[in-house]
Amino acid sequence: MERHFEPIDDAYELTEGAIIKGKDQDELFQLGPYDPDKKAYDATPYQDGVSFSDFTVVITEDELMDNYLIESKKGDDEEAADDGMLSDSL
Repeated sequence: MERHFEPIDDAYELTEGAIIKGKDQDELFQLGPYDPDKKAYDATPYQDGVSFSDFTVVITEDELMDNYLIESKKGDDEEAADDGMLSDSL
């Protein structure tokens, strides 16, 4: 399955469980919870549907928005059109 990534435009896109990758790297990470004491997110390496929790990296929100891409949830416009929230049916 091919993954599609896009720039992080808004901090509201940064949610626990989101898959991210560096702009210049192929390694994937899964975002953990936001840590207000560190003012950053914990992220764990991610591969083939498995999050490896043996170590974590701490990434600030600014660093995420400047140096990382987030996995897009919709692959193309056709999938977006199938979104239940956009449905005209009652």
